[in-house]
Amino acid sequence: MKSFISPTLYAGLNYVIALVLIASPWLFGFEGHKIGAALLLPMIIGWFQLIMAIFSNNSLGFLKQFPMQMHFFLDVLSGSFLFCSPWIYDYAHVTFWPQVLMGGLLVIMGAFTKGSRFTTPPVHHYDKGLAGIID
Repeated sequence: MKSFISPTLYAGLNYVIALVLIASPWLFGFEGHKIGAALLLPMIIGWFQLIMAIFSNNSLGFLKQFPMQMHFFLDVLSGSFLFCSPWIYDYAHVTFWPQVLMGGLLVIMGAFTKGSRFTTPPVHHYDKGLAGIID
């Protein structure tokens, strides 16, 4: 597959998704339910995304300490978990569309951004070839 998300768009969407996940109990109206995972899991992953976005080494990162390859991997991992969480924690009867949409968006963003190892093959640079490694 070919990467189709630019790193600048990815950086901006990171903040948007993080804020939507943090505010999701109020945006999607399930704060009145007593189910802990449906209420807290999107908020926890949203704060995690916001912290990663602030520390990321991209154009909109403030501290630029977190490598983008790790950010892509953690986006795919947390997005997959968020995508499956309504059935893992058995709250799909309360709500599942916000988690499925946001989780799927995180997986797509992490996998299809330019520079992601999921769609870009690794490039190995050897100055001396194998002779430099063996000697």
